[in-house]
Amino acid sequence: IAKIYVYDATNTPVVGAQVVLYGEPSTTPSPPVVLFDTTTTNGSGEAIFNFNDVYQLGQAGVAVLNIDARKDAMTGEGIIKVEQETTSEESVFIAP
Repeated sequence: IAKIYVYDATNTPVVGAQVVLYGEPSTTPSPPVVLFDTTTTNGSGEAIFNFNDVYQLGQAGVAVLNIDARKDAMTGEGIIKVEQETTSEESVFIAP
């Protein structure tokens, strides 16, 4: 599970922000991106992603993913390391 908390410049949770999580290949030539998911923040300003279908037993870690968050003219970026069998959390601040 990955939880992304989205805040504005005044540290207020942003409701209804679009949050995109995606991986970038680290090899050349680049294979297609395997992980790409998007959702919208809830009333608490959090976006929740479930990667149970990606995780394989015995795997060390699940993924390191880029975060893009936006609402209206505000945008922000970040990175999250999704760990196995736990909830990984990260905060992203968006601004114009």
